[in-house]
Amino acid sequence: MAAIVEESKSSKPTSPQIVIVNPKPSNGLTAKAIDFVEKLIVKWLYDSKLPQHYLSGNFAPVREETPPKTDLLVKGYLPECLNGEFVRVGPNPKFSPVAGYHWFDGDGMIHGLRIKDGKATYVSRYVRTSRLRQEEFFGGAKFMKIGDLKGLFGLLMVNFNLLRVKLKVLDDSFGYSTANTALVYHHGKLLALSEGDKPYVLRVLEDGDLQTLGLLDYDKRLTHNFTAHPKVDPFTGEMFTFGYAHAPPYITYRVISKDGVMHDPVPITVPAAIMMHDFAITENYSIFMDLPLYFKPKEMVKENKLVFSFDDTKKSRFGVLPRYAKNELLIKWFELPNCFIFHNANAWEEGDEVVLITCRLNKPDLEMVSGDVKEKLENFSNELYEMRFNMKTGLASQRQLSASAADFPRINESYTGRKQRYVYGTVLDSIAKVKAIIKFDLHAEPDTSKTQLKVGGNVLGIFDLGPGRFGSEAIFVPREPGITSEEDDGYLIFFTHDENTGYLTHS
Repeated sequence: MAAIVEESKSSKPTSPQIVIVNPKPSNGLTAKAIDFVEKLIVKWLYDSKLPQHYLSGNFAPVREETPPKTDLLVKGYLPECLNGEFVRVGPNPKFSPVAGYHWFDGDGMIHGLRIKDGKATYVSRYVRTSRLRQEEFFGGAKFMKIGDLKGLFGLLMVNFNLLRVKLKVLDDSFGYSTANTALVYHHGKLLALSEGDKPYVLRVLEDGDLQTLGLLDYDKRLTHNFTAHPKVDPFTGEMFTFGYAHAPPYITYRVISKDGVMHDPVPITVPAAIMMHDFAITENYSIFMDLPLYFKPKEMVKENKLVFSFDDTKKSRFGVLPRYAKNELLIKWFELPNCFIFHNANAWEEGDEVVLITCRLNKPDLEMVSGDVKEKLENFSNELYEMRFNMKTGLASQRQLSASAADFPRINESYTGRKQRYVYGTVLDSIAKVKAIIKFDLHAEPDTSKTQLKVGGNVLGIFDLGPGRFGSEAIFVPREPGITSEEDDGYLIFFTHDENTGYLTHS
């Protein structure tokens, strides 16, 4: 996921809230003994012939960082309004995994495109997490991977990780974050996020280079995980966030003021431990998603499946809570047919209704992104949907807005939490690769006769990246910030990778 850091809002070099990360691992006889036993277990229980799609092709690791490379070749011209740095983060393992690997694994690497005065500079840097620093100390992978968490083997790998921590081979004082999922800019800080831990703070230097400053725990007020998809209200400057956990309270909601002060936690009650990857805000509400992708460690061992599994017999629940609620007493829950959602586009209020625009997925299987998957996602169904929650009647409804497979929806973020017209999404191909950028018009009626994503109806345009070329989500950069100009008067910016040549380009 990506973000824009504007020229006029450079990250501040120091802050009393930033925790300097300095782990103290140990590489003595104990560490070597654990490594020896782990290798035996891997050889005995792990099938090394399993394909690792997310370590090849478009997803192959790029383990060397790139210092600022100036005066890139520009085809066409760079608009004057693009004056800042486009940054994108994603999983990029510095060391080969001991065994399994999942798309959600991998060290966070940020790719940055510095644009100034019509010229462009490229840079790539790892987020210097505690996890990465410790593996650099050992010269290899040591922390358990999500891709390992399957069957008896998964249980053993969890215990190897716990043993390393207990015997002080690994230092968990600064958490386990990979900082590999998304970026957000708030209160003068660029934050690198992964939903299993706290944010990392980065500084953007004048030449476009990137420097990791440390962890952000909001003066020790943040004691739980922090979503990779917080929402910044462009009108108030506040940031709204949550964390999910494997023990009660399963969901914890937080509000962070425009000055960077984190308010008291608001626990949200849900029946079981779930994966909640995203949420949404409107002008007056926050929307939580209790979707049946459950954390089931016992089933992982008994049924030889990944630790998160989807239950297609359960309905999906959506909770709508006043944004500044001090507790969950005023939350209203709505039910809709079974589904899962990774990414929302936006939400707003219309009369008595709260409207959510989202990408709805049928029967998700995280095996699809663990490497144990066919080249084509033949049964993959992910469509743009409109969901409505009537706060007066308590009824919910939904309607499909697109064919499959669309995801990673973005909007002009000047409209976050307010009604907007356009959605800029991606068209997915094999193994969830982005093969095209798509533009939806929410004021137009969808063409329900189409079984594939094509121009017509509410699809205004599709930009195909070309054979063998795959990209990232497209970030909308308005020509002028705010909502006084046309909503779609601006530019989409994204990275592309050519598997035929190995080149990275920026569009």
